[in-house]
Amino acid sequence: MAVLERLRPDHAPALLAFERENRGFFAASVPDRGDAYFTDFAERHRALLDEQETGTIHFHVLVGEEGEILGRFNLIDVADGGAELGYRVAERATGRGVATAGVRELCRLAREEYGLSRLTAVTTLDNAGSRAVLGRVGFGAVGSVTLDGRVGTAYELDLATV
Repeated sequence: MAVLERLRPDHAPALLAFERENRGFFAASVPDRGDAYFTDFAERHRALLDEQETGTIHFHVLVGEEGEILGRFNLIDVADGGAELGYRVAERATGRGVATAGVRELCRLAREEYGLSRLTAVTTLDNAGSRAVLGRVGFGAVGSVTLDGRVGTAYELDLATV
């Protein structure tokens, strides 16, 4: 059984492996992180953990039974009772409800642990899987966006309804 855990320093090796293994898969639907992300991973990981301590972001990883990372589920730009949700799931874990379960659990944490009342999310129109996950969890479309030149949709969720 996979468990959603708050990002910690000891997740770094498995998280880097997750990002490397899935780089091409992710780049098909979201902007590529670029080579510098991988070269400077250790420094970036420490910086994100430091920022997480301020409460303006909350990073989580979905850890599988063997200690492997199956997904990332993040809340960024935390302010005024809201945050933006972002997530990515390993290619080998897609189609099994992993993303939906992870997003649902993160919504629970956002409400119960972080005291948030609303979440936003964005995705491109060609990312049918992400749009389906957001719909299953209860996010509603609230407008159009452009992400790296690609047409997308903005979503919002009132956490009191989940």
